[in-house]
Amino acid sequence: MLDYSHNPWLVAASLAVALMAGFTGLYLTHGASGLKPQQRKFVVALAAVILGGGIWSMHFVAMLGLQLPILFYYDALITLISALVAILMVGLALLLLHFRPRTMQTMVTAGVIVGLGIVVMHYVGMAGMELCRPVYTFWDVAISTVASVLLSVLAIWVAYDNRTQRNILLGTVCFGLAVFTMHFVAAGLTDFIASDNAGGTGPALNNQVLAMGVTVSVFLICGAFLLTGISFIGPEPEAAPAQTPAPEPTALRAGVPFEREGQTFFTEPGRIAAIRAEGHYTVLYMGSEKLFCPWSITEAETRLTPDGFLRAHRSYLVNPKHVSSFERHKDNGTCYFDGVDALAKVPVSRSRLTAIRDALGL
Repeated sequence: MLDYSHNPWLVAASLAVALMAGFTGLYLTHGASGLKPQQRKFVVALAAVILGGGIWSMHFVAMLGLQLPILFYYDALITLISALVAILMVGLALLLLHFRPRTMQTMVTAGVIVGLGIVVMHYVGMAGMELCRPVYTFWDVAISTVASVLLSVLAIWVAYDNRTQRNILLGTVCFGLAVFTMHFVAAGLTDFIASDNAGGTGPALNNQVLAMGVTVSVFLICGAFLLTGISFIGPEPEAAPAQTPAPEPTALRAGVPFEREGQTFFTEPGRIAAIRAEGHYTVLYMGSEKLFCPWSITEAETRLTPDGFLRAHRSYLVNPKHVSSFERHKDNGTCYFDGVDALAKVPVSRSRLTAIRDALGL
């Protein structure tokens, strides 16, 4: 067995790469569910490349920091395959999240896929080592897999349960820790031995050549991170002046529109428990379903005010008839929906507290 250590600067750099890729990919898909299918596919594909490429880049930044007493290099074909595995598995998870109803089961499944993608990418990448062979047991792989899957499920659940900026930041931290923790848990459980086998299936990559490829990948991730970061910290659109009269409500003829499997349907307003803003569009909560609606949150408020809907938060409209309980906090509150599987609770902002309490008879 060979003694080995890690360069602490490259360890820190690998964590930074994972965090930047996680933030960029998760924020890039913010509001993607409200886009047309073709635009949504493009955004999902781009996010998959960034997240999957971030997993791959983090791994090989850390591997560049691996210090062994012998020279070793990588098989180029296997190294490329490891990148493709990460991108494809993350892409599959994003397709589930943005083209299927976003239930708890969907989010858990997507998190498991991402977690397994991180594990498979890691061990495929390690298999590409030449003149040095990693040695690990079934239980080593199992422990690494459990750590990766649990943290990935947490990351997806936090980032997608409520698509606010706060949740995206927390999801970014969870994603970065999932990739980082899995790698170093697996590395800590792995031993290395010298090997005379130098017959790879593709061209050889030494650390210098690999460093150039990883640098290009990280450079692109940093550029995308800066672009999305500017949008993230930019000022929110100013609200309309208070004195501007609201447009007259338009009577609903067919009901509230929503889309399912490429078709547009209509539902009675009374069946809707709450409505959440999703970019320029909204999501309807009905029973166990989250459904895409082409209305903006402003249009939904204008049209549904006659049906008793109230703005509880800048991102939420609620139907008081579906509220099962209410909790008052210091300067805000929470509405709970026990009979709505798709929605547990909705925050009530300070400015909306009085109107909501009046509607609930409190």
